[in-house]
Amino acid sequence: MTPPHLTQLAADLAAEQKSAEVTDWAARIGWLVGLALFVVLVYWLMREGWKWRGTLQGDIPELPARPSPTTTLKGGGKPPLPGMPEETGPARLSMSGRYHGSTTAGQWLDRIVAHGLGTRSRAELTLTDAGLDVVRPGAADFFVPAAALREARLDKGIAGKVLTEGGLLVVTWAHGDKLIDSGFRSDRAAEHNEWVDVLNSMIKTTTTEGAER
Repeated sequence: MTPPHLTQLAADLAAEQKSAEVTDWAARIGWLVGLALFVVLVYWLMREGWKWRGTLQGDIPELPARPSPTTTLKGGGKPPLPGMPEETGPARLSMSGRYHGSTTAGQWLDRIVAHGLGTRSRAELTLTDAGLDVVRPGAADFFVPAAALREARLDKGIAGKVLTEGGLLVVTWAHGDKLIDSGFRSDRAAEHNEWVDVLNSMIKTTTTEGAER
């Protein structure tokens, strides 16, 4: 027969263990709730900061729209688009990849979020004599007229995204009174060099033609 004091000791130990388990669960739940609230707070602060940055960039004009297709006239002729050559010609280059964001030119941490430029997304790029067309599923498309293109180069990072050396195609373009760097990465990174060469050649030609007028 078990002595009464041992029976009482076993009961006390069982009660303490049960109490400890309850206390541990309460602490764990409290910790998880606190963590969830912290994550929500951080997300809210980031969202408010994003909105505030967009407000500060309210002086950035609306993005250029893609030129409308020319209308076929009787006899098969096509009128030129305002300020565009009569024939824009076929696509010089096309690319499927990702758009990684835009910044003030030369300031890779000064992210631009106005007009959807801060939204990372998939992107389809098409370069023609008219300019650079950026189609973004799930985000706002934009078009950079040939006359607004300033430079193309290879880089490794742009606001919040760092890749290997030369892993990013950065296109510099003028919009309003601001110069913007936009970063893209092709699904086939080997295409980047060709894009840099063709874009810079096109920019040089456009600049020369503009100076001669």
